[in-house]
Amino acid sequence: MYYQRTLEKTLENLEKTFPVILITGPRQVGKSFLLQKFAKGKFSYVTLDDLMLREQASRDPKLFLSKYDLPIIIDEIQYAPQLMNYIKILVDKDRKNGMFWLTGSQKFELMQGVSETLAGRIAILDLLGLSQSEIEKKPFSTKPYVPLRKYDHFEELSINEVYYRVWRGSYPELYKNKELEWDRFYSSYIQTYIERDIRNLAQVADEKKFFVFLSVLAARIGQLINYDDISKDVGISVKKIKEWVSLLETSGIIYLLQPYYSNLTNRMIKTPKLYFLDTGLAAYLTRWDTFQVLEKGAMSGAFFENYVISEIVKSYWHNGKEIGNLFFYRDRDGKEIDLLIDKNGKLYPIEIKKKSNPTIQDIKHFSVLNKFKKPIDCGSVICLCDDWIPLTEKVNAVNVGII
Repeated sequence: MYYQRTLEKTLENLEKTFPVILITGPRQVGKSFLLQKFAKGKFSYVTLDDLMLREQASRDPKLFLSKYDLPIIIDEIQYAPQLMNYIKILVDKDRKNGMFWLTGSQKFELMQGVSETLAGRIAILDLLGLSQSEIEKKPFSTKPYVPLRKYDHFEELSINEVYYRVWRGSYPELYKNKELEWDRFYSSYIQTYIERDIRNLAQVADEKKFFVFLSVLAARIGQLINYDDISKDVGISVKKIKEWVSLLETSGIIYLLQPYYSNLTNRMIKTPKLYFLDTGLAAYLTRWDTFQVLEKGAMSGAFFENYVISEIVKSYWHNGKEIGNLFFYRDRDGKEIDLLIDKNGKLYPIEIKKKSNPTIQDIKHFSVLNKFKKPIDCGSVICLCDDWIPLTEKVNAVNVGII
């Protein structure tokens, strides 16, 4: 079964504009499958997961590239960064759009080579697991999420549907193969991909500590990241914890939502909040065996918030947009807003609540934004209501299915 990806629309546009296109993201989210499907058999294809090809590409990149016709898809390009200089030479010699299509699951290794050699020649896109609109087979029906004043249509997900997706996760293989055992998939994923790729880069000597580290992070989704506490729980230095967190962030496993503040005040909390970009992985690491148990458990609200944040991130990345405009607000007086979208000079406040009957009390902190002297546009409470509900003239309660 093929799930059409929202990013295909962006690829169609970039193919006419850039000679090199790079898709980054965690392993198993469908990067190479997406490009092969998009190429429709008209491109050469090579994967550097093949150790023999990887060695050839690293030893003699010029000869390696000469063996293939263009356009070409090169999978897992980070294993042979030596190719970047020769890709640049070929692009500058015969500059045509859509010459090289690259994927990489280790963005931290890729970016230095890209910035040094392919600046101005490459479009970089991020792909995560399936979004809820892709699972429902309507990937082009949504745009990057911002709250609206009115809704022409309404998408509703029941609490069971939401928590099944939260628990199941977003990796395409889990939806293509419904018989695939959830715990077996995630156990293999951690051993094969996270430990192989990230643990080796992080130079982890103790596999058990790295798994404990992952589990400790998963138990803190939706919280301000506290490196000292994590260091104590894992038993390694704060410096090493920060290195590992950075690797997970740049590899698309976790997402750090930054606080919103300005020089107007120094009473803001300036520590980011931690989220997993696949809630199924977080559920596996925290040992929730079924979606029913997860929904009734102590972390139910945190997982709902995490799911909403990850879906909004996907709505931006999968439409080829940056997410530097997403923030949260919290001050030392305890006032908090779960998410702020700063777009076109306006602020869009969002609260995330696991409830079906939101009230105006849920948006009581929106007014604190007035001190920023910035226009405040529409807001929303993303929840489990069964219709969109106006709470004020500019703020609506909406079901999570609307994202």
